[in-house]
Amino acid sequence: MAKVITQETFDDVVKENIVEFSMSIEEAREETIKQFEAQGIHLGNIIKDLNVNPDTGVPLLNESVEELKRIAEIKNADQEKVSQLLVVIAEECKLSVPHRVLAAKLGAYEFIVKRLNAEDKLEDDVLLKLLTATNAIINKQPDVFSHESLAVVLKFLKASPEPKVACELLKWLQKACILHETNRQLIMEENLTIATLKPFLSRPEAEVIRNTCTLFRYLILDDDIRVEFGKAHEHARQLAAETLTEITLLLTKCKSDPDLISDLMLTIASLTVRNEFCQTVEEAGGLQFILDAMVEFPDSIKIIREACKLLKALAGNDTVKQHIIQCGAAPLLESALNRHKDNETFARHALACISTLALREAANSKALFETGISETIIQTMKIHPTSKIVQRNAAWAVRNMVSRSRDQCDTFVAQGVEDVLNQALVDHPSIAHDVKSALRDLGCKVQLNEEWKATSEIQIKND
Repeated sequence: MAKVITQETFDDVVKENIVEFSMSIEEAREETIKQFEAQGIHLGNIIKDLNVNPDTGVPLLNESVEELKRIAEIKNADQEKVSQLLVVIAEECKLSVPHRVLAAKLGAYEFIVKRLNAEDKLEDDVLLKLLTATNAIINKQPDVFSHESLAVVLKFLKASPEPKVACELLKWLQKACILHETNRQLIMEENLTIATLKPFLSRPEAEVIRNTCTLFRYLILDDDIRVEFGKAHEHARQLAAETLTEITLLLTKCKSDPDLISDLMLTIASLTVRNEFCQTVEEAGGLQFILDAMVEFPDSIKIIREACKLLKALAGNDTVKQHIIQCGAAPLLESALNRHKDNETFARHALACISTLALREAANSKALFETGISETIIQTMKIHPTSKIVQRNAAWAVRNMVSRSRDQCDTFVAQGVEDVLNQALVDHPSIAHDVKSALRDLGCKVQLNEEWKATSEIQIKND
């Protein structure tokens, strides 16, 4: 079994080499590593690249945290010195996750939370430094978040802080949500959370709105493998019920900011998880805005990609699905796919949108077909033969378009779809079922496998 040492032991030897033997920091570090490795000690648990104060030999992170704690106990402490120490801690924590873990072990996060909890009024500069350091520590280390942390964030958010402070507070909650279902549930179970966050959608600053929307999306993540069942759908339902109309109305209000528009559409698509929410978005003017945006920003991949995602989400309601095509989405989708078919990411989402709109809707399929989209779909498949998702989504689109409109089959086949689908069958065996379904509904020759056949020793005879 390999021998191990603590970080403190390693740091003490580095310090000794610097102070006692007048070595440079690099020399002291290299010598320390050699000494321990020669003794057969495993250093995999040690942070070897901590920045060190050349005068004292102590790591800057350790020194700054201890100094911060000491100054905090002094009445009327030098706020400039506090700010400088917070900057050092934040910069050190940005270097790596082990640095952040060490900072939390040294008590930096706990100290900052307590300091924020004890103070009702702080200078904006000091408050911003405290929040920046907090975000640096919690980044990819959400386990440090707690009830006290949430109380602190909500306390300062209720005070309607200036934009930079508001963004840092919102980012604190965002980082607490990533890969941590317990934190997401903690935040959503607090009755004041949605009520506190909702006013930030009315703020004039685009960055504040963007961070609020990002937080909403993070609250409905389902990425924590430690939890068997999360509450992503329940969280999305709660947020949509309270904020979906307001976010949709923001589309028109912020139409001059393309980046914010794409963020808003992504958020709306993420929250539209129930049948009635699709109608909520349409009634708030969301559908018409999407189509107008596709006309106004035809060359913006970001906007038309998010528009396709949102149209697909809204098509979850059969009535809204019909309205989408009736409002003129078919030629816009064909034009967008034709213009940007070389972009694999966009092609994936556009084809998924088309397949959803055509599903069980013969009238929608006819409207799409009349735009000449069949040829565009086939060309897109030819451009991205190695993309399994493009091939699969295209197969879905073809199948859904022809399944209730058999008159389209001859046109698809004449344009060469059979050869393209058969090639996808060879190149991507894992999507064989999807490709064969498209070939079957086209009336093409396809080998269908019998997945399961019952056998019995007793044979039933029909007289």
